[in-house]
Amino acid sequence: MNAARSLSTPNRTRQILEDLEAVRENLLALSDDIWDSIDRQDLAAFDDGVQFMRTYLQKMTAFDQLATEISAMVQEYTSVRLEAQEETGLDDRESNERIIQELNREEPHSVDEDFTYKRPHGLILCGQGASGLTTWQRVYELVCQQLLRRDPQRLRSLVDHPDFISNRGHHSFSRDPLTLRKALEVETGLYAESNLSANGIRDMVRQLLDVFEIPKDEMKFFLREDRDAGRIEQP
Repeated sequence: MNAARSLSTPNRTRQILEDLEAVRENLLALSDDIWDSIDRQDLAAFDDGVQFMRTYLQKMTAFDQLATEISAMVQEYTSVRLEAQEETGLDDRESNERIIQELNREEPHSVDEDFTYKRPHGLILCGQGASGLTTWQRVYELVCQQLLRRDPQRLRSLVDHPDFISNRGHHSFSRDPLTLRKALEVETGLYAESNLSANGIRDMVRQLLDVFEIPKDEMKFFLREDRDAGRIEQP
């Protein structure tokens, strides 16, 4: 074995990679917090806040790109994959039932809750479960992929759907990844904007449920803190 690869155990490397993802997501959450705290009634404070946010977002975007490159480099070199512990029940009924049974031992969370500074580890959408997740971006990716299976044409049509285009013309879905700040490939030729905080992803999922006419109670999130608390309580 290469000596460099023995410097860190796989578990330690995985934890560092997860911490890196947590920092990225927390920086996005912090931007939401700061923006909400700006006094819109005080023009001087508002101008200062906007200037700060512009600089903050520029630096955060640069950090996010660098963190993505570091994570990819480390995963390739060490063969430690963030998604290695994931389980999904999309293609196996028995696995799906087991995953859902395990997740249902924990507290479910809805698309109406605040997920600031919280970390996911599982989801159930329309009876399909997934566990072992590490980031909200991965949660969003799995939701989009499941909806793609459900109705591919409807998801693809969101590229031109007015509810998924901002007032400034920014698209939530695009066929060109270069038009997005951080493109998440849903399928070949279809990309989703993933430069979103946990609550931003929550809002996008809520919009998707509306478009696909799926009741909100069919979407459940499971948080790492609930899972870890349950493990601590066990003898």
